[in-house]
Amino acid sequence: MTALNQLRDLVIVKELERILDSCTLELTAVDEVCPNLYIGNVAIAQNRKRLCDLGITHILNAAHAKQGSIGDQNFYGNSCVYYGIPAEDSEHFDLSEHFKSASDFIHDALTKEQGKVLVHCIMGMSRSASLVLAYLMLRQRLTLTDALKLLIQKRAIYPNRNFLVQLHRLDEQLRVRRRLCPIL
Repeated sequence: MTALNQLRDLVIVKELERILDSCTLELTAVDEVCPNLYIGNVAIAQNRKRLCDLGITHILNAAHAKQGSIGDQNFYGNSCVYYGIPAEDSEHFDLSEHFKSASDFIHDALTKEQGKVLVHCIMGMSRSASLVLAYLMLRQRLTLTDALKLLIQKRAIYPNRNFLVQLHRLDEQLRVRRRLCPIL
């Protein structure tokens, strides 16, 4: 990556972080961020009674197989459909390779199955929020800025800088595609 690209990414990340910094909410265990779409932490994901009380039918675990993150289809049995992504909340992990599959999982659960989806990681701030942002961009046609503004009204989120750059690149790709073909 060139120095110019790195500088550009830094400027963009700073702009996105200003939006995130405007959030006045306290971090909670779980929040409904869109109808039937929740972001939460690992404690909620491991509390089967609370999941049942919320009516959760689908679990997307963005910290699959990470220490402290119990969960797979066997853990949930027939009560929830499980999808795990072994993401790392780091400056090197390429979460973008999971944007489409995670968005498809959320979309199918909400539309085809009329379900309720919990997207979680350990804290429910970075990995899970990034996947929900990607869903809002890919399936709800929101820009990254609009998606961020929507989510911070519902939950305290803070994707890491690496994920913000990846989301920005997705945003740019979607803008180009939609200019070329407005129905996308």
